[in-house]
Amino acid sequence: MAGRYCYENGLPFSAMVTAECTNVGLNILFKASSLKGLSYYVFVLYMYAISTLVLLPLAFVFRGTTGLPTFKLSLLYRIFLLGLLGFWGQLCNYKGIEFSSATLASAISNLTPAFTFILAVIFRMENLALRCPITQAKIMGTIVSISGALVVVFYKGPTIISSSQSTSLSLNSPQGTSETQWVIGGLLLAASNLLFSGWYIVQTQVMKIYPAEIVVVFLYLLCATIISAPVCLIVEGNLSAWRLRPDITLVAIIYSGFFGSSFNSVIHTWCLHLKGPVYVSIFKPLSIVIAAAMGVIFLGDALYLGRYIILSLMKMHIYACIQRHNVPSLPY
Repeated sequence: MAGRYCYENGLPFSAMVTAECTNVGLNILFKASSLKGLSYYVFVLYMYAISTLVLLPLAFVFRGTTGLPTFKLSLLYRIFLLGLLGFWGQLCNYKGIEFSSATLASAISNLTPAFTFILAVIFRMENLALRCPITQAKIMGTIVSISGALVVVFYKGPTIISSSQSTSLSLNSPQGTSETQWVIGGLLLAASNLLFSGWYIVQTQVMKIYPAEIVVVFLYLLCATIISAPVCLIVEGNLSAWRLRPDITLVAIIYSGFFGSSFNSVIHTWCLHLKGPVYVSIFKPLSIVIAAAMGVIFLGDALYLGRYIILSLMKMHIYACIQRHNVPSLPY
């Protein structure tokens, strides 16, 4: 019983927290690389290509004792749709970070649980019983997600923890970033989270038909690479932009290939198969906690009252979902 509980509850919880940590680290690395001149078209294509190569041998090694399930042709268009959603989601995400900041990306990701819950209801993957306390908690979580994202964008408030250092990776607009770019960045990040919410829904359906996580993720990454290659190569026609230099840009690309797409996609797919799309999405609010902590500790960022409010709102949202999904209590 203890081993089964650990597999069904403790392990998915730990995996999702780790995935959010790696995702925040990737956003910060990309922001630092974009300041060095790295094109987000170059970044996205290299990320998908490296991730595909990383999972290629694993897709044949980890096939399970019973072998692979029978592949159905009906899966092809679903996996191709995953590639489209993932590619455009990544483009919107990294272009939004380029216009704004990595911390804003973490803040806007709080919209993912709301979008995922709404899409799950539309596709009848979640029951909407308004008199049920569980449904009421989910609706409150949706409201908190949207409200929290609005608070962290539009209200900064007085400084709680100050720092003498300044960084262009903070929540505030970096130097040279206009208010218009900041708003466009926020809208692109919101669109990215909507696309990723759709990715969760489609991936959950795929896993019901073909329950082989690593193979499905490999096929998704392969489709995303095929889709992104012509688009990125045509749009980014500057050949010098595709040359990798031994600096932070190379670190960001290698990190994204091993952890950003391959590792995170496998974790998300496994948890989607085990727990469902709403469970995966409720961990998104953790990213703002992680990003704020990393900003204060490593980047010399200041902690403002507005950000403290969003942290409190996100804790309320996560705890509202604990009873429904049997998530272990968070260590804070």
